[in-house]
Amino acid sequence: MTHLDEKHFISDKVTIIGAGYVGATTAFALMNGGVTSEIAIIDLNEKKLSGEVLDLNHGISFVPQVYIHEGTYDDCEDSNIVIITAGVGQKPGESRIDLLKRNIEVFRHIIPRVVERNRNCVILVVTNPVDILTYAALKISGLPDNQVIGSGTVLDSARFKYLLSRHCRVAPHNVNAYIIGEHGDTEVPAWSITNIAGMQVERFCFQCGRECDQAEKNRIFEEVKNSAYQIIDGKGATYYAVALAVRRIVEAILRKENAVLPVSSLMKGYYGVEDVCLSLPSIVNDQGLDRVLQLPLNEQEINGFRHSANTLKKALREIGF
Repeated sequence: MTHLDEKHFISDKVTIIGAGYVGATTAFALMNGGVTSEIAIIDLNEKKLSGEVLDLNHGISFVPQVYIHEGTYDDCEDSNIVIITAGVGQKPGESRIDLLKRNIEVFRHIIPRVVERNRNCVILVVTNPVDILTYAALKISGLPDNQVIGSGTVLDSARFKYLLSRHCRVAPHNVNAYIIGEHGDTEVPAWSITNIAGMQVERFCFQCGRECDQAEKNRIFEEVKNSAYQIIDGKGATYYAVALAVRRIVEAILRKENAVLPVSSLMKGYYGVEDVCLSLPSIVNDQGLDRVLQLPLNEQEINGFRHSANTLKKALREIGF
């Protein structure tokens, strides 16, 4: 584990690259939470960037003091965290692999400009497909693997908690549940370690008279997995909840929390998986990733996790990584 320079943590500056739905809403979430004292936002579309920054600044009298401004890559120099939300959209008739290749090229433009100014920052990748692009960012940057992480399944796990809280009639804060693996179609619900008030979810449901059979579990998970599709169908994009998920990760880093969050990071033999970025519950602090936790998953969950890894490795080979 590489430790970052102590002097780097005098400030709490965050730079966001990408002022689209997710980038702008992330800035809004950060300013509302009083998480940081300075937010720089970078975007190629100068007119949109100017509008977003102006709109955000009109609200700063209602939140803890924060300096929000249009940024350049020079702002990365004194940033603790650089959040990447930039990416290109899919063209009509374009394959997923072609889209991936174009987003890799975007990252080949962005990442070197960040690291030539700052090799101590934590790079937090949010652009989808987040696991593949986290791996690309790690390889392109040459930074220690603890400094390059993805938002992973932090949002998926929050969706899982929300749906379980509704089913079990308990506050989501009291549900401990994780989605592991890919942030996408091969993600895996870790039912075997899901608990409420220290009780396995099945035991809790039995006590409250709402037994949770396998069919109900499958229904809940399918709703978790398809949530993004449902939101996109309704409003065109997802951005509120993902921005709050990113804010939670930023808080854990800036406040040196040692928080347990299922961020995407480089696998090093966990459950037999190596050389691909996936999500597992991990300790997150001022170093970025402190360590990945290997929890007592059951065989079905481990096999699902390995399937997720193999799927992403295939995609990485197809784009030349």
